[in-house]
Parts: sequence; structure tokens; C-alpha cells
Amino acid sequence: MRMGSSWRWQLTRAIRLALRWCWVCCPRRASKGGGFVKWWIYCKLLLKSLYFNSQNNSDTLLDCVFEPVYWIVDNVTCWFGVVFVSLVILLTTSVVLIVYLFVLPAILSNYSWHWVIWHLVCGHWLLTMVVFHYYKATTTSPGHPPKAKVVIPSVSFCKKCIIPKPARTHHCSICNTCVLKMDHHCPWLNNCVGHFNHRYFFSFCLYMTLGCIYCSISSKDLFLDAYGTIEVRKDNCRRPPFRPPPPSDTFSVTTAHKCVIFLWVLTSSVAVALGGLTLWHFILISRGETSVERHINPQREQKTVGDRKGRHSALCASAKAF
Repeated sequence: MRMGSSWRWQLTRAIRLALRWCWVCCPRRASKGGGFVKWWIYCKLLLKSLYFNSQNNSDTLLDCVFEPVYWIVDNVTCWFGVVFVSLVILLTTSVVLIVYLFVLPAILSNYSWHWVIWHLVCGHWLLTMVVFHYYKATTTSPGHPPKAKVVIPSVSFCKKCIIPKPARTHHCSICNTCVLKMDHHCPWLNNCVGHFNHRYFFSFCLYMTLGCIYCSISSKDLFLDAYGTIEVRKDNCRRPPFRPPPPSDTFSVTTAHKCVIFLWVLTSSVAVALGGLTLWHFILISRGETSVERHINPQREQKTVGDRKGRHSALCASAKAF
């Protein structure tokens, strides 16, 4: 049997090489402390040489660390989109049913005829606008660069789609395609917001905010009445034992109070949250930017200013030398 095939011979050879390497790194004539320092410096240099790359920076390191998170987001968000769309439809339908069952009868019985007409027209107009723009935002394609071999003005090349990218085009890792004038990928639409459906997305946010404000204001009196009734019921539960129990509410009345409270809390919360998002997109539209461009434009401006300063310094230095 050959020695090369024995694991003992391989282990002995590795130990000899390690001892010889240590012997080279720590010469006899060097002092003990100095030899250890040189050995430590050599080890650090050797370790850095194994993973050194001139393109490495903090951004690359963060991308490598969060790569599993990015993978989970890219592969799970597409499935969450269906859940979020179903949730939007379910909550909107529940709000409409509560308004028709409890809020609208109160308006018809307590308001004058011209206020009733105003509520009917305004409420149904907002509902129509919300449904129409949400349908268009979810079903309209945001726009993609042509994949055929045609001559298009492009400023870069997508490394994932292997196609030219026109200006203001970005790659969506969730949809796995490039999107024209991409703003963001909205899970509530299960679609990207881009060139062709950006107006539908903004209109949906605007009309949904107005609709939530309308429902919140219209059901304010009913909410206060239902909340006060529940508080009184809690106080009666803590009554002294010698006091007779008050008459209990029927199941329909209790259900109506809970539905009105649910309606007011939901619409008020959505109005605040979605109103802030709508205001933010209004500011971006007034500046002619998208959400992606708002993030990358300051970095490009800093880089442009740095390049200008560098060229100015070079010109001044060449002028002085001349």
C-alpha cells in the first residue's frame, strides 16, 4: 500500500508544512515579542488577501448580510399580494354594508331632504370612484420596455432582464421585470406602480381617503352613542347587588353598536394613514419624481457635486502649473 493513500501520511505532511510555515514566519534571531508581532501582521495580511476586492464597501457588505431577507421578501410578497387585495375588498365591502344597514337609515330619518340628497350623491360618487380606480390600478400594466430588438433610447442595461433600460426605468425583483417610470411595488394592488397606472394609484388613494373621512364624519354621532351605551353597560355590570339589573339590549342593538364602532375606528385609522401617503405622493408628483428617484437622486447629486469639485480642482492645479 502506498504512503500517499494513507490518512496518517497526509496528516503528518500537513503538520510538517504548518511547522515549516511557522518557522519561516518566526525567525530565530528575532526577539520573542517582535516575532509574534510580525507573525500576527503576516496572518492579518494573509487573511485580508483571501477576500480583498476593490469593489467592496459598506453597501456591498449590507447587501450580503441582508440577502436572505431580500430573498424572503421577493418570494413571499408576491403571495401576500393576493391576501392583501382580498383584505382590501373584504374591508371595503364590510364598510359599505355597515353604511347601508346602519348609517344611511339614520341619515334618512334625522336629516332634511336636501342633506339626504347630498349624502346619497356624495357617498355613491366616492364609492364609484374608489371601485373604478382600484380596479384600474390593479389590472393596468405599469409598462415595460420592449423586449424585441428595436432601437430605443436607453441609458443603461438591465443585468437581470438582459435588455436595454430607458430613462427612469427600474427592475422590480418581485415582478422580475423592468418597469417604466417605476414608483414602487404595492402589495395592496399586487402590482407595480409605474408609467401607465400611476394616476389610477394616486386617484385611488385620494378617493379612498376622502371616502374614509366622509364615513368617519357621517358616523360620528352614531359612534358616540354606541360608545356611550357600551360604557353605561360596563358601569351597570359593576352595580351594587341590591340594585335591580337594567334592561338588557337585544342582539340586533348590540351588533349595531359594535358595527358602528368598527366602522368609525377603521375609517378614521385608514384616513390618517392613507392621507399621509397621499400627501407624500402629491409632493413627489409636484416635484416630478417617483419614490425610487426620491431615494437615489440625492446620492447622484452628491456624486455630481463631488465630480465637479474634482474637475475644478484639477483645472485650477493645471492652470497654476501652466
